[in-house]
Amino acid sequence: MDFREFDELASHREAACAWIEAHVRPEWVEEQRRSGTHQTAELHTLLARDGILAADWAPEYGGSGVDPGFARAVFDELGRRGLASDGWSTTSMVLRTIEHVGTEEQKREYIPAALRGDRLIALGYSEPDSGSDVAAAKTTAVRDGDEWVINGQKMFTSTAQLCSHVFVLARTDPDVPKHKGLSMFLVPTDSAGYDIQPIHTLGGQRTNATFYADVRVPDSARLGGVDGGWGVMHVALVHERSASSPGSDGGSLVGDLAAWARAARRPDGTTVLDDPLVAERIGRMAVDEEVTRLLALRNRWRAQKGDLPGVEGSMWKLFATEAAQRHSNDVLDILGPEGVLAPDAAGAPAGGRFEEGFRAAVVGTIYGGTSEILREIIAERHLRLPRNR
Repeated sequence: MDFREFDELASHREAACAWIEAHVRPEWVEEQRRSGTHQTAELHTLLARDGILAADWAPEYGGSGVDPGFARAVFDELGRRGLASDGWSTTSMVLRTIEHVGTEEQKREYIPAALRGDRLIALGYSEPDSGSDVAAAKTTAVRDGDEWVINGQKMFTSTAQLCSHVFVLARTDPDVPKHKGLSMFLVPTDSAGYDIQPIHTLGGQRTNATFYADVRVPDSARLGGVDGGWGVMHVALVHERSASSPGSDGGSLVGDLAAWARAARRPDGTTVLDDPLVAERIGRMAVDEEVTRLLALRNRWRAQKGDLPGVEGSMWKLFATEAAQRHSNDVLDILGPEGVLAPDAAGAPAGGRFEEGFRAAVVGTIYGGTSEILREIIAERHLRLPRNR
């Protein structure tokens, strides 16, 4: 592919910035930081109203006809300005999974409502005793006629307090190997027996524990076949690993660091950037940023061809998250003690974004598939190397 022809962000950047200047309030960044929830209801309403959420969808499911390149540029620019839409990110991933494995009735029930901004979906994978080993789920779903009765607990159900549904992985057959006895359900958060408790992290973010006590859902809430949940989960994870926005993963952080190094003065009057070792590190970070962007563009290219993103998504996720960890260490080396000043600390460089980036980078290689798992996927499916287990 010719990356120059496919890089729609550059051509739509000006229009995206104009839309943001006209509609987005700067205080929303601070509100997200203060609440610990990276989703703003007013922003989501605007994105839905102007068809930005629905830009990449077919008309029969509520597609708006808005240029997908413009929509991606808007989300990319929002990310550069510190505004996230985590609730929409998880929702979009589930919608793409419904598109690939759902029934026609499920597609028409869930997709248009979400594109109108009326529905958000959280992820119900992790549990207290399983963590990244989601196939070890103990939450159960037992069939009772045309319904399923769900019991169990999920952890790290982020943005669930804003969501209409949770995408729940549950065990439907306890007598088969753990990967084979799982099914996926779309559980309404207004169901009897559903409960949610907030969990506030040391970093100031909010996530949730969600509880399911004899929660009943119709069989139509099951996505994919009975005991076929692991295959559905695979589709969802492929989309999660491919849900990349070129330039949004650390691009502004590198720019912030370069700006700080250009302005910060040493006792001898030189700038921090005058140090060749510092300049080399920032240059290396910029190269990583460009590689991340190109890997993301390749994912976009595959998606626009109508292909289910494959190993390319794993490549992007592996490179981007490990680069973020390298960068966060470089940032702290260059800034010294100032680099760990939190956003609410006086004099924090770049408003505390460096400290936030350091914390986020630590878990980045765990969410959506650990680096070890991704290396195995790349080795087995792309390089055709033998399985190591």
